[in-house]
Amino acid sequence: MPTEHSWTELRRGAEDLRALLAFRRSGLTPVSRKRLRIGGGLVITLTVAAIALPAYLKEPLGRNVGDLVAIMPTFYLGFLVLSVLAAVSSGGGRELVPRDQAVAYPVSTVTEHLGALLLAPLNVAWLIQAWALLGSTTYIFGPHYLPAQVTPVLLWIVLSTAVGQVVGWAFEGIRRGPHGTWVARGITTAFGAGVLALVLTHTLTNVLDHSPTVRIYLAASYGGGADWGRWSAYVAVLLAMIAAAVLIGLLPARWALQRPQREELRLESGHHEPPPNPRSDLVAMVRLDRASVWRSVPLRRGLLVLGMMPGVVALGGALTWDLVTILPGLVASGGALLFGVNAWCLDGRGALWRDSLPTSPRISYLAKVVVLFEVLLVTGLITIALAAFRAGRPTAAELVSVLAALVVVAAQVVATSMRWSVTRPYASDMRSARATPAPPVVMAGYSARLAVKTTVVGLVFSATAIASTWLVPFLVAVPMLLWSAYRLARTESAWAEPLVRARVVAVVAS
Repeated sequence: MPTEHSWTELRRGAEDLRALLAFRRSGLTPVSRKRLRIGGGLVITLTVAAIALPAYLKEPLGRNVGDLVAIMPTFYLGFLVLSVLAAVSSGGGRELVPRDQAVAYPVSTVTEHLGALLLAPLNVAWLIQAWALLGSTTYIFGPHYLPAQVTPVLLWIVLSTAVGQVVGWAFEGIRRGPHGTWVARGITTAFGAGVLALVLTHTLTNVLDHSPTVRIYLAASYGGGADWGRWSAYVAVLLAMIAAAVLIGLLPARWALQRPQREELRLESGHHEPPPNPRSDLVAMVRLDRASVWRSVPLRRGLLVLGMMPGVVALGGALTWDLVTILPGLVASGGALLFGVNAWCLDGRGALWRDSLPTSPRISYLAKVVVLFEVLLVTGLITIALAAFRAGRPTAAELVSVLAALVVVAAQVVATSMRWSVTRPYASDMRSARATPAPPVVMAGYSARLAVKTTVVGLVFSATAIASTWLVPFLVAVPMLLWSAYRLARTESAWAEPLVRARVVAVVAS
């Protein structure tokens, strides 16, 4: 930023960011603050463990690291690609303050950009990938000069996140332009077609072998080998690139945030033909909830990415059926994080009107369950269909295991999400393309808990896929589904209580 005014704006944006973070922190209860400190300490502890443990495990395990060395540049590049995709699908980043709350106190584009960068790591997928990068690197080089080894990798993680925000803001600016939705879809389709062409022509490996991220591996090796001259040069270049990416991101952020939100405004001001009268109250409620999901911009984008991306990865990696059982859990947990963990937030102010309708509260609850369950099933089926192209012909046990994994994780995620929706509601404006159903710190906790549950279930059905009969995965799925049904019934009983229902409605409608 070459001018004095720009530097002043950057400094004021950083000051506003601190003020907004203090504002958000002041609204936390003592219990929430304690949980936040515990969670922060746990993340730091796990990060140190991810760095140190693999380094000291190399010699006892005595394994050859040649194959790992060969794929490390691709691993580094993959983190950059996933950072870009995460930023693009979330419209440039997360909101520090919901749009409605910022009307009286407008937040500058500089503050929005810096806040999006700061909140990007509050994501379990981001953390797990970062830990995997750090652990893989130290496992290769051993325990010698650990800080020097991981410094280039840490800088690469920061740089990838900053570059992802630059692309995310630019993509959001394109979406907000004339015919921006179609232009964005064209770019996405072209990118997907290019990747698919590389996979089908078996040239993807050759492209990845020439990845420039091999320099990140070299910088880490220089640190592990105490070659301080070359190591310092690479670190200096990475620091300069980080500073440049952060400052460059201010330009597309301002461009995007100052353009009208065409897609959101079109949905809010559009005309929708009323369908025929519903046959029952349940059908009416399901229709209402289904429309609120598919007419929300962040939900439509997020569900499309959730359905396509794991399937594309499976298509490129040619996953076998026993590994495909892991994918439904990823999709289900991601779909719940889009809106399910705070299911009544989609009603917003309309929750007051909806709660006044002459219908049973059990019908309203069941409608939420049905819509969330069908959303998770549809996105999961898209992923499985894409993975099936290169997974080969499944056995009966493999096919039943994959379908059982999909149904079981969807049921478990729905049961968990509905309990959180009733016990911990939040006010959230889901009209914004960058909105989340709960505060970012809370979303990070939800993400971790859902990831653990769904991964365990996926591993269980991965084991049943090698069984000799399809009855094994079926018999394993039945008690899991019964437990989820019991949990849903308990939450439904709590929702039927007028005091509980009034508290939820008052929060989401505020």
